[in-house]
Amino acid sequence: MVRCSSILLLLLVTACGGNRNNVPDNVGNPDKFLYDRGTTALNDRKWADAREYFRQVVDNYPNSPLRPDAKIGVGDTYLGEKTAESLVLSANEYREFLTFYPTNARADYAQYKLAMTHYEQMRAPERDQTETQAALREFQTFFDRYPMSPLVEEVRMKWREARDRLSRAEFRVGFHYFRIRWYPGAIPRFRQILKEDPEFSGRDEVYFYLAECLARTAKPAEAIPYFERVLAEFEFSELMDDAKKRLEELKAEPKADPKTEPKTQ
Repeated sequence: MVRCSSILLLLLVTACGGNRNNVPDNVGNPDKFLYDRGTTALNDRKWADAREYFRQVVDNYPNSPLRPDAKIGVGDTYLGEKTAESLVLSANEYREFLTFYPTNARADYAQYKLAMTHYEQMRAPERDQTETQAALREFQTFFDRYPMSPLVEEVRMKWREARDRLSRAEFRVGFHYFRIRWYPGAIPRFRQILKEDPEFSGRDEVYFYLAECLARTAKPAEAIPYFERVLAEFEFSELMDDAKKRLEELKAEPKADPKTEPKTQ
């Protein structure tokens, strides 16, 4: 309730501020004057000042060619503040931009920044991952809609960080099961990470602990390839020595002789 009240107050203050006229009488292009002032303030991280200028362009110059850019500018000021309330307001601005200007040249930027409003709210791996999942959905929308955008590589880096956060959260659960020796609970968690996120940056840990779980449940033949992948794919993994040791131990174990195994009836 407090958060909603804060957001409503911010909206009210912003709306009232948009009615003030900060344009000198002798300016020939007042929309450009306001937009340039807003851009300068934005670059100086003066979020409230920048928002005031951009909001005037949006509210008072509906036919200005700068209005779409000013709309994005408002979103950028909220995003820059990075408070819980401002991030919600920022997301609203970007969504409205994409609704009103879906074919605008900066639609890819707006979609990227919409994803970033969730990215900035991601929580630690051991906590709720709702915002991480929301960020990933918006990043995926970016990739689907704007595959040729010059922002693709930058967005891909942020997507990787978000995807790693989600996989790390899943790994924490699996590792907890490993520590309490509930291997039937850990194994499917680790396998799920490798299936859904095969490029997870911490997959050396996934390989190692999945292999340990398999080894400890009498499945050495399944465990060995995962220990080997630690060695093959990670030159500087902290688990390298442990993986080598476990491989040597498993390979040194005598294999069961099928002639001595009891026959099933």
